[in-house]
Amino acid sequence: MGLSTHVLDTMHGCPAAGMSVKLYTTTLDGSQATLVKAMILNADGRNPDGLLYDHDSLKVGTYRLVFDVAAYFRSLGVSLPEPNFLNLVSLDFGIAHADEHYHVPLLVSPWSYSTYRGS
Repeated sequence: MGLSTHVLDTMHGCPAAGMSVKLYTTTLDGSQATLVKAMILNADGRNPDGLLYDHDSLKVGTYRLVFDVAAYFRSLGVSLPEPNFLNLVSLDFGIAHADEHYHVPLLVSPWSYSTYRGS
């Protein structure tokens, strides 16, 4: 149970090791955000500390994950146009059932991304 994330680099076919990610709590309309945690993803493309929120800490509410996509691809030597197509990818999502596990994966390239609620 809790909240987790995982990022896969679809350009290179590997986890997005070294990507910077920030987690925020947000107001329901998303107009205000409070930083909860900042992390650099490990070799598996995950938070090195494990869950972003454990079962006891996860609350019903709205959240935002911000992935620094452009900096990640630049760090790998990928030539990106200026301005680049994707810079920061922000995912706003809601937790309706704090007793369930919410996994928020990101599959990303310099030109596209997708996400879903995983388990």
